[in-house]
Amino acid sequence: MFKLIPAVFAVALAAALSPAQASDAVRDQPVHNVVLVHGAFADGSGWRGVYDDLTARGYHVSIVQNPLTSLADDVKATQRVLDRQDGPAILVGHSWGGTVITEAGVHDNVAGLVYVSALAPDAGETTAQLYTGFAPTPEFVIETGSDGFGFIKPDKFKAGFAHDTTDADAAFLRDSQVPINMSAFGTKVTHAAWRTKPSWAVIATEDKAFDQAMLIHMAERINAQITKVPASHAVFMTQPKVVADTIDRAAKEVGKKYK
Repeated sequence: MFKLIPAVFAVALAAALSPAQASDAVRDQPVHNVVLVHGAFADGSGWRGVYDDLTARGYHVSIVQNPLTSLADDVKATQRVLDRQDGPAILVGHSWGGTVITEAGVHDNVAGLVYVSALAPDAGETTAQLYTGFAPTPEFVIETGSDGFGFIKPDKFKAGFAHDTTDADAAFLRDSQVPINMSAFGTKVTHAAWRTKPSWAVIATEDKAFDQAMLIHMAERINAQITKVPASHAVFMTQPKVVADTIDRAAKEVGKKYK
């Protein structure tokens, strides 16, 4: 019983802190930096809700803007942002961003990884290989142009990507799509950061971009702490508090090793 007293006291103290005091407490944490990496067919603006939540808590949050031209280009874009951090950071990836953080997460400034309905290949694997043996996703339809770049088919966008948003938000996401060079899915990953960095996973249980079994398989393979939430593939946008809570938990847990 004696061992429980400090933990209970800490919870009560945290609840009593004002927002300003809570922000100061987070900024004094060993891990107070967060780097967010978006996936294919989107840009960094979809992280706004997560950004607002985490910055209100006192975190320093940076958002990568992936060019989506190749895995190497997206990794370099992520590394540039990681280079600018003033200490250890939680690196977060959504969807294709999971492949990016898997490769880029070996960076010295990365303390932990959070996969948000995200891909998690191993070293020597391509992203495309992860789909083998899992059910198809008929509502998530990609149209590839003659230049090799793909968009989600417009009339399938809401159903496949963001069914839990408003029609207006889904239309904006559809019409502001950032195409990805589809050859990126065939590029082998050379590093698997999850083998050496602790990992967390948020799984959207209504995701139509991936078979649920595939998401669970990937998260379990990387030994991630799993949080499930009813949401579409756009979980990073529609469930920002759940995502932010997971990032906050990751930062606090990995921060213990720096004390």
